[in-house]
Amino acid sequence: MASLPEHLPPLPSRPPDFADDFARGLSDTRWVPHYLPHWTTPDRSATRYGLVPEGLELRIEADQLDWRPEDAPMRVSNLQTGTFSGPVGSTHGTHRHRSDGLAVRTETPLQLLFAPSRGRIDLTVAASRADGCMLAVWLVGTEHLSPEHSGEICVVEIDAAAIGEVTTVRSGLKAHDDPALVTDMAEVAVALDASVLHTWTVIWGDGETLIGCEGLVVRRIPHAPDYPLFLMIDLFEIGPTQGSYPKAATVSRVTAWGNGAPAQG
Repeated sequence: MASLPEHLPPLPSRPPDFADDFARGLSDTRWVPHYLPHWTTPDRSATRYGLVPEGLELRIEADQLDWRPEDAPMRVSNLQTGTFSGPVGSTHGTHRHRSDGLAVRTETPLQLLFAPSRGRIDLTVAASRADGCMLAVWLVGTEHLSPEHSGEICVVEIDAAAIGEVTTVRSGLKAHDDPALVTDMAEVAVALDASVLHTWTVIWGDGETLIGCEGLVVRRIPHAPDYPLFLMIDLFEIGPTQGSYPKAATVSRVTAWGNGAPAQG
């Protein structure tokens, strides 16, 4: 007998700490329109985007540079809720996700626009069906207090090729350099077309992470980071340029409840 779907907890009764539907444009007090700018240069990290009736459209355009020459071919447009890096040449910075010699190329100031260590985030997004594209929603450790604060909650990664009436997504936790976390990633089939707007949810704290979509639990994981995290929403194109441009994914709304102002260090 098939088990009944598990519903997510109801929304908090208090007003959200962070809410944006992009009706007033892209706010520089909420978002940094670059992808991990400290590991590369501004001309490569800068986000391409446009405002549309549904919200904000992340775009990959034909003349867009690879994020780093070492990672080519890979272009990305991203929104993130803060920045941190050490000085140029150092290895200190948010999301040291590669082990092949990442070093700071552009020193970025500490910005904690929104960096909760526990809470709930609901995001309404539509992924791209364009060749080579992936839409991702991540929470990553800021690392401004400790390099061990590097864990990642992968809310969802959606490859264009995996989208259909049922979409296969990747979701879970990545420990990176956090010795207290356990990497736990999985592919999950969700009964929806992810190229149209749907709401994804992450709830974390007290040693547990819940990831859901349209009010139903997709993953329940018995671990959770317990330090400040930045939210990142990314559209990647991986591989050689092909097809028509711009390639686009939509971010319609982000609503979040955190645990107050993060520690400044």
